Amino acid sequence: MAKSPDSSNTAPAADGAPKRGLFSRKPKEAKVKKPSRLKQIGEVFNMTRRHDPMVPWLMLLVFLGVVAVSLLVGFWLENWITGLLIGIPLGLLGATLILSRRAERAAFAQIENQPGASGAALGTLKRGWVTEDQPVAVNPRTQDAVFRAIGRPGVVLVSEGPSVRVKPLLDAERKRLARILPNVTVHVIESGRGEGQVPISQVARKMGKLKNELTKLEVNAVSKRISSLGNRLPIPKGIDPYKARPNRGR
Repeated sequence: MAKSPDSSNTAPAADGAPKRGLFSRKPKEAKVKKPSRLKQIGEVFNMTRRHDPMVPWLMLLVFLGVVAVSLLVGFWLENWITGLLIGIPLGLLGATLILSRRAERAAFAQIENQPGASGAALGTLKRGWVTEDQPVAVNPRTQDAVFRAIGRPGVVLVSEGPSVRVKPLLDAERKRLARILPNVTVHVIESGRGEGQVPISQVARKMGKLKNELTKLEVNAVSKRISSLGNRLPIPKGIDPYKARPNRGR
């Protein structure tokens, strides 16, 4: 009896797909070219200039000031050429630092007063912090939210919304953390422009000034402890909490 060809070894080729031999190489996938560093700097510069028209003049002022000081030092040492060669890269570095600072302010100005702005501010924290993309508490009706970060100062809750409205969310989350982490300090920072609040551009800086109370190992232990309890928000994965709506039928 003749054996039929083994369908498991010879799968039919997809419509329009080129046939490939047994020992032929796989076709190389086209690599997506990333924008060059200069192009990225140009995009950041254009974005910053739209929100801060003074940034080109500040960068030029810093560059010329650094070069002028380097030239003066060079003339004093009777070697102005070396002073110029040192001053130009230092001037470019100073101008780049100005652009970086102004670009960060412009980026925060774009997202200020938008849902999730406090979470974006936590994304600028330096290494050593454990942050979450989703809020740990949210009011779907008012879009007030509370974000959480864990670091060596302890647990930091960053609220988003007016103080009066967001206070119940903060109190509930703080009591919840006090039950599961009684010996860990819980800090509260209210982001916003109201009285006693911190602008989102200053949230990361304020958190960096908090006094360290935990070791790196303790930070990991606290993060695992909180993660093991899960998120108390009744929101399925993949659902944007800001688009959730309360069930009116209840």
